[in-house]
Amino acid sequence: MNHTISSKLESATWRDFLEMCKPRVVLLMLLCSLVGMFLASENFVPLEVLILGNLGIALVAGSAAALNHLIDSRIDARMDRTKNRPMAQGRVKPLQGTIFVTVTGAFGLAILAIFINPLTAWLNFGSWLGYGVIYSIYLKRLTPQNIVIGGLFGAAPPLFGWTAVTGSIDGGGLILVLIIFAWTPPHFWALAIDRKEEYRDVNVPMLPVTHGERYTKLHILLYTLILIICSVLPYLIGMSNLLYLSSAIALGAGFMFWALLLIFSERKNVPFDTFRYSIFYLAALFVALLFDHYFFPVTYMTG
Repeated sequence: MNHTISSKLESATWRDFLEMCKPRVVLLMLLCSLVGMFLASENFVPLEVLILGNLGIALVAGSAAALNHLIDSRIDARMDRTKNRPMAQGRVKPLQGTIFVTVTGAFGLAILAIFINPLTAWLNFGSWLGYGVIYSIYLKRLTPQNIVIGGLFGAAPPLFGWTAVTGSIDGGGLILVLIIFAWTPPHFWALAIDRKEEYRDVNVPMLPVTHGERYTKLHILLYTLILIICSVLPYLIGMSNLLYLSSAIALGAGFMFWALLLIFSERKNVPFDTFRYSIFYLAALFVALLFDHYFFPVTYMTG
């Protein structure tokens, strides 16, 4: 008891603010942004775009993640997965969190607007607004399809990278967004199954809570099929070559294996293992895109 009280009285450190930015999630977003940049460029991406573009994207993404911590602090305190977060523990006060969200978001948007281009800045602002406000405040508590609708906001990083280089929204960048958009529901619903009772306790209408596990698992399977179809589109439109195609098929087969295992296995750790594989899947898929782009180059018109 005394330990709990003393922990809540601890002052915030830089590690607390870093944790609020969800650095692992942001790193995965930056990988997708980097791939978007490189795929949009026939040569090496200009160093200024590479550094300042990803710095701005990271700051805006971190700001949105911190805003999610700020909004969900009461819910987070009641869930095992999130109860030790800085705001849930009280180490970061609401005013401190608000200032941090504002400064990091504004600084990131300023970098993008001044040094990259206004389109990339506006797209990042839209994503910040969508995830930090629309999803965190409304969608998350409104509908079991929250992650499907809200997933669009989190699917944009490769488009940010693409527009940072080209200054325009093109088909190739949109296909990369489509891949992440299709990936998000099976990725998050697997975690939601694992944490179903926690979401039930805090009255968040995640799909396993409102419709049951079997219904959710069938939807994971359906979205995995959609994801596999979307993942081969870069090859079908001439954006990538056989290295990527073979990687997409192999990784998709792995995802399908886990989706089927969810349905037919009674092992308790399968949902969380599926969640972990989904993270590996997305990272590996985008790395394969990057390797394919440089080792098996194809001519693809960006505009």
